[in-house]
Amino acid sequence: MPPTQENLDTITDEVRAILDSDASISPALRVLIKLMLGFIQALCAQKGLNSRNSSKPPAADPNRKKSTRKPSTRKPGGQPGHVGSTLKLVDDPDTVCPLTIDRRTLPKGLSFTTAAPERRQVFDIEVHRVVTEYQAEVLVDEQGNRYVAPFPDRASNRVQYGSTIKAHAIYLSQYQLLPYDRIREYFGDQFGLSLSAGSLVNFNREVYKKLDPWEQRIREDLLSSSVLHADETGININGQRVWLHVCSNAHFTYLMPHTKRGGDAIQAMGILPGFEGVLCHDHWKPYYSEAILAAHSLCNAHHQRELIWSAEEEKMVWAGQLYDFLKNLNSEVDQAGGVLNMSRQQAVRKAYRKILNDGEIACPAPPETERKPGQRGRLKRSKSRNLLERLKAFEDDVLRFMTREDIPYTNNQGERDLRMAKVQQKISGCFRSETGARVFCRVRGYVSTCRKQGLSATDAIKMALAGELPSFDTAE
Repeated sequence: MPPTQENLDTITDEVRAILDSDASISPALRVLIKLMLGFIQALCAQKGLNSRNSSKPPAADPNRKKSTRKPSTRKPGGQPGHVGSTLKLVDDPDTVCPLTIDRRTLPKGLSFTTAAPERRQVFDIEVHRVVTEYQAEVLVDEQGNRYVAPFPDRASNRVQYGSTIKAHAIYLSQYQLLPYDRIREYFGDQFGLSLSAGSLVNFNREVYKKLDPWEQRIREDLLSSSVLHADETGININGQRVWLHVCSNAHFTYLMPHTKRGGDAIQAMGILPGFEGVLCHDHWKPYYSEAILAAHSLCNAHHQRELIWSAEEEKMVWAGQLYDFLKNLNSEVDQAGGVLNMSRQQAVRKAYRKILNDGEIACPAPPETERKPGQRGRLKRSKSRNLLERLKAFEDDVLRFMTREDIPYTNNQGERDLRMAKVQQKISGCFRSETGARVFCRVRGYVSTCRKQGLSATDAIKMALAGELPSFDTAE
């Protein structure tokens, strides 16, 4: 059986003590052995990480244990109580096809009267190109001067694409995440249109420019919100790693690419430094900078994964207890309507501290006697000890979800708003330019916001192209 992380730490500490006490070992060999021990510890710790006990995504964890589901005894289809949806007859069909009875098939010698017809309807779609030609009247006076009727704005060139084509192409590119080549193939097969990649780029840039007022307004809407979610993830722009930042809640989504992950990007976003509500995040240190005045709520999904690792890899009993405690507390808060009364909150805090105090005994801080001569700063701690100290120091932020109905247990909202950017990277590999990344972020944030407000992605894009930005509900 392979050693646990806890046993491995004990063994390596004993080996280091022997190395320090054995004067017969040369300095070079001593350093080499210590270096190898460090590599062994790091590799073993990495081997124990998976998608259950760390932030490692399931896609990068092919050997993860998949949950086995028992076969259901339910019949296929909608279950009792399910509100289904089905096609219904419409009162204004586009085409009516009368069907008559062949009179020769009717019985002889009888008279018939006409009754209301039986109706059946077939729903289908027609995919075809529509070309509208504008013919401007031309008048010529006696001197040969020509007077031409003005063309509408939508026909500013001799030949051009209409707004519906642009909206459809932008929808496929920015929302459905199709590569340009597949979009070009789609328009060629379905409509007989030879769209170039350059035209698709221009469509996206056009809507990007028209959404500039929206981006200014969304910052103000987020700044005045009571709860925000913040997160960041790595993306690839022309082979270079940069960071995609999100600031969002249940009503609004704002996305921004930046070369930096921390304070510089937060300042460039221009939202969090002036925000005074509650900020939900995964304990990324820059969110705790003095420039951010918000209260904090930490993602307990991250805590749960770290607690699983500590319980399984380092055999910390307190970690398993706290995992169950937080999981049960989340269910209790949901059943209570999102907030616990003050007396119950006090009891929860007392139980929370009791588990962590027990953890102090099982996972103590390294004694000062381990400090080497001249060594300064904080003594190295195990992952479990670091987690324990963090959970103690940030108790209010860990448990804030039980104090207000609008504060969630996790930071899933922010993570969901970033997820499609990762899908886009899987499909396309990278953004070719910073401009392309900024176009994607602005359009995607706008469409995400519109969908949160009940507006479809297609209608949202059409409105943006027409310069008619929707009014959003800012109620929290």
